[in-house]
Amino acid sequence: MRVALLCLVLSFLGVAGSARAEAIKLKAADGVAVYAEVWHAPDRPDGKKPPVIIAFHQAGSNHAEYAPIAPRLVAAGFTVLAIDQRAGGEMFGTPNRTAAALARPAQYREVMPDLEAALLWGHQAAMGAPVIAMGSSYSASLIFLLAARHPGALAALVAFSPGEYLDGPDVVRRAAANVQIPVLIDSAKDPEEIAAGKAIFNAVPADHKVQIVPKTGGVHGASTLRADRNAAGADENWHGLLAFLASFAAS
Repeated sequence: MRVALLCLVLSFLGVAGSARAEAIKLKAADGVAVYAEVWHAPDRPDGKKPPVIIAFHQAGSNHAEYAPIAPRLVAAGFTVLAIDQRAGGEMFGTPNRTAAALARPAQYREVMPDLEAALLWGHQAAMGAPVIAMGSSYSASLIFLLAARHPGALAALVAFSPGEYLDGPDVVRRAAANVQIPVLIDSAKDPEEIAAGKAIFNAVPADHKVQIVPKTGGVHGASTLRADRNAAGADENWHGLLAFLASFAAS
């Protein structure tokens, strides 16, 4: 038993450690160049492509938000694409190449063509395998609009710290009311943020939906998965996320 467990751990560490990002460039429908990094999972033993997670960052951020997160998702069987959205910045000590090339700062709603370019790439890479959208803060809100605009294009949503960050009242909740796919919402250990996530959660009509309310720790956005940002609670959030994703990794 101990030998088998050790082999499993070493196998996991080997896959996670071998995951390397590949720099790519997408083109949004309006012509904007969208810079991105992709971490490839190996093809499955049956020859099928692995499921794909398209990952979007929070305000002031970039693809590097997912640098320590993506290898663990690869180890769980997912290819991960993390983009530099046109609304972002130099958080995590890394420039946002998409935003830096623009003449002016972009508003949150203007990011939608970037998300759609990532969605198209995800379907091309997945070749029929599930494509899952993962968002952080404002992009966690935008993925509900993305799913509502493209029904059937996504297998699930993972939203870290969503809220009504977009122009207009209840924009996200109205979009969430049209989302029929499985949804996971995770929030920081903050009453207002938990309540904001709950309001969106309640609007989702899907049968399979989960809201993680941290017990030991939680921080804003996808950073809740990063031990360098959430030392006390990262494992708790990973446990809930991987349990939610397990069925898609096996499909």
